[in-house]
Amino acid sequence: MIETQHEERPLIEWGSAGVALDKEKSGDAYVVAPFPGGVLVAVIDGLGHGADAAAAARDAARLLEAHAGDAVSELVQRCHEGLRKTRGAVMSLASFNSRSSSVTWIGIGNVEGVLLLANRAAEPSRDALAARAGVVGYQLPPLREAVRAVSSGDVLILATDGIRSEFTAGLSVQDSPQDMAESIVARYAKESDDALVLVTRYLGT
Repeated sequence: MIETQHEERPLIEWGSAGVALDKEKSGDAYVVAPFPGGVLVAVIDGLGHGADAAAAARDAARLLEAHAGDAVSELVQRCHEGLRKTRGAVMSLASFNSRSSSVTWIGIGNVEGVLLLANRAAEPSRDALAARAGVVGYQLPPLREAVRAVSSGDVLILATDGIRSEFTAGLSVQDSPQDMAESIVARYAKESDDALVLVTRYLGT
């Protein structure tokens, strides 16, 4: 899918795929929420499985969508307050900024984030999100955002811990985001957990 910005050139294209232990109530959720000058993307993993995990993930997703243009650290804090009566969640957020051609990201818990650069000659050719231990809604670590420059064609992948950590092995970043997401789930989803992948390609302005 493609997110547009006020009839301008699309800023990103994205795809998602996932599987749930409970076919009707996955504890994993994702957000793709445009705002003036950018797009927020996020993956959320409600603790545990079933209805309670799904409720926590949905509550977080609603908060993120409603305030997508806020700083990512402020969004995590907002979710922390909003999830106090739930079992909590872990999450990773990334906010693309079209004006500065950058992404600002933050991770709490074990939702992995990997940025794959379109320029394969770049050293290094990838960057990993340094997520910090904690649970949103229960106990937060000090919040530290990281900012990375992005270029047209760079691919950001966010994956819950239901996906084995070697999910980038053998991945062709030339494929569409939807094809990449489906391939990752087909090859690396665990049978013991909900699993979700969100793949975003930055198109630039």
